[in-house]
Amino acid sequence: MIGDVQLGGNNRVLIQSMTNTPTKDIDRTVKQIETLAQAGCEIVRVAVLDFEDAKAIRNIRSRISIPLVADIHFDYRLALSAIESGVDKLRINPGNMKNREHVKAVVAACRKKAIPIRIGVNSGSLPGGLEPTAENMIKAAWTHVSILEDLGFEDIVLSLKATDIKTMIEANRLAAKTFPYPLHLGVTEAGTAFSGAIKSAMGIGTLLMEGIGSTIRVSLTDNNPRLEIQAAKDILNNLNLIENVPTLISCPTCGRLQYDMVDLAKRIEAYLLGVRKPITVAIMGCAVNGPGEARHADLGVAGGIHEALLFKKGKIIKKIPEHEIYEELVKAIDAFGE
Repeated sequence: MIGDVQLGGNNRVLIQSMTNTPTKDIDRTVKQIETLAQAGCEIVRVAVLDFEDAKAIRNIRSRISIPLVADIHFDYRLALSAIESGVDKLRINPGNMKNREHVKAVVAACRKKAIPIRIGVNSGSLPGGLEPTAENMIKAAWTHVSILEDLGFEDIVLSLKATDIKTMIEANRLAAKTFPYPLHLGVTEAGTAFSGAIKSAMGIGTLLMEGIGSTIRVSLTDNNPRLEIQAAKDILNNLNLIENVPTLISCPTCGRLQYDMVDLAKRIEAYLLGVRKPITVAIMGCAVNGPGEARHADLGVAGGIHEALLFKKGKIIKKIPEHEIYEELVKAIDAFGE
């Protein structure tokens, strides 16, 4: 349990992201978290660099609607401070804390408040100069897990991330056979919004299709972390692993296009990120085959000469001037299912 959210032991796959604001900047951090939550984020992580960050967690936690995770490296005192501030989960590697008594103190505090610990293994930072192989990632995970298990602590989440997709996939396949703990999936250092989403979909999607993974983070190099949520939802939606999420379909442009379809598709895609209903919306380039090819869509538009036909389940409803298409389609989306 992460706060009141169950991770693992069911068929749900939870969506995570991480803030890119200074955690001690409480107002900006809260605003970003709430934006992520509205987009569909279910667990959010913040970086804890110092005690000001750790103490800020209390204020942040009281103002947000989803569980909060503290990302901490090396300093056990920051972990204790974050726990005292009411964090819902810790991301630490106990093997990086050299003093066993320090680890015992963190474990005792987590046990007292039922706070789980996520152990993260990245291929690029394996101990002892180990080669970044799937087998070595499992060895590194055992190093950290055994410390917690020796202390009688088993409220653990594991992540094994690699930049190389094949390594990431194989490491998690081995982890699923080796450990009894929920797995957090992700491709680390995946890249920008475009290339990173593709790599993440390949790695995360492959494992989810095999029934591996309880939570995912699509890590993207971008100032807007909402893009991570959008990509994660698309992955889960295409695998039928999420409910009440819209689907956007749109055709590739061609020489028949006579209205600004690309801008419309992008605006509707952004709008649908905040919609909570299982609706399929089609943005089609022309009326030649638009309603026909997208007849399975709940709603859609097919363009003409600076206008579009609005259709529902393949049936044409009305013709709309270009400057009114977005507003009319949004109205239809909002009214759908009522």
